[in-house]
Amino acid sequence: MINKTILKQILLDNRREVERYRIVQRNIVTEGFNCYVIVGVRRAGKSFVLFEKMQQLLREGHSWNEMLYLSFEDERLVDFTHEDFNAIMECHIEMTGNENPMLFLDEIHNIEGWEKFARRMADSKKTVWITGSNAKMLSKEIMTTLGGRYIPIEIYPFSLKEFLRSRNVPYDKETLMSTTGKSLFLREYEEYMNWGGLPESVHLPVKRNYLSSLYQKIYLSDICTRNRISNPNLLRLMIKKMAESVKNPLSYSRVTKILSSVGGKISIPTTSNYIEYCEDAWLLLRLHNISAAFAERETNSKYYFIDNGLLSLLLVDPTTTLLENIVALSLFRKYGNDKDNERVFFYNQNVEVDFYIPDDELAIQVSYSIEGSDATENREVGALQKLPKVLSCKRRIIITYDEEKNIEDEYGTIEVIPCWKWLIQQ
Repeated sequence: MINKTILKQILLDNRREVERYRIVQRNIVTEGFNCYVIVGVRRAGKSFVLFEKMQQLLREGHSWNEMLYLSFEDERLVDFTHEDFNAIMECHIEMTGNENPMLFLDEIHNIEGWEKFARRMADSKKTVWITGSNAKMLSKEIMTTLGGRYIPIEIYPFSLKEFLRSRNVPYDKETLMSTTGKSLFLREYEEYMNWGGLPESVHLPVKRNYLSSLYQKIYLSDICTRNRISNPNLLRLMIKKMAESVKNPLSYSRVTKILSSVGGKISIPTTSNYIEYCEDAWLLLRLHNISAAFAERETNSKYYFIDNGLLSLLLVDPTTTLLENIVALSLFRKYGNDKDNERVFFYNQNVEVDFYIPDDELAIQVSYSIEGSDATENREVGALQKLPKVLSCKRRIIITYDEEKNIEDEYGTIEVIPCWKWLIQQ
């Protein structure tokens, strides 16, 4: 059993930690519910969402007697098991006399059997906020155990607007009309494009070392160790190939063939498992072809990385790839990435369209530039001119690095818009 004296010390230490953090307000919508499960990749800011909520409660007049915070990443909890969950409540009662605290439990997925405790707390009508870095926290089995008592919230690295707010860089219309203001904005935008929006990296002058360390942690701990992968070199090669193929559909059989030629024999089921492990760790996000039959839709997908900074580590010439990846992240952030309730697709049948959102009847192409090359403009524009013949399109956009104009055709207007402008409109 966990040592209750140590547990009390951790609870007290955590109070000071929560209070000292400067929080950038996230655009997280909650619905007045009591229980939330917050998921996302390591260091995406899940803990900060809890900190923001607790700081808000303190400002509103609540005290630490009414709530507790515990991070299961704390090395002092290395021997903690599901049998110790009751000790958390016992310690809080002994320290405060309050039998009904609000619970904020960070990275709870590290404790096997956590969902049964979470279900019991919800059944007891307690307010519970939990986080985890494993997409399996939203699996059907666990959500069945939780019994619909928790609202899931996906947390992504900072959007461009959150990134700018964290660095105190204005992006209002007046600022962007001035030479100095726009120059400063574009410098920050370039930083965000190349190195992503993981909150802890935002203020680092040199981000590569931090990102490399985080990538190794995800790769080794969240994927290799957790899934007991016996050949981590094959997994490393697969992730590298996924990074190089971000803009293109990639089938299980294609990946298997490539890996077998460079890293040793591997089966299609193993490749499928490796990709799923990367998705469970929130390193990869999958996009399905809306025009494909079921079997092809599941086995021949496009894959994007959870953060441009992590993707940059794996690329030699990243510019065009990063542009499409950041658009994908913005769409996932807005519409979600629930495998069982898909809302973002690509289209690939006779023509290729990078993104299609059925709910908004929105089609998006991404191209670094469409000027200076008739072939490129014809390809990007031509696809958006043909798509309305098969899918309803209320809005069609070509997102570029820094080009802007409108193209008229029989279906209306195709907007050509710079990525930075599109991102601050989201």
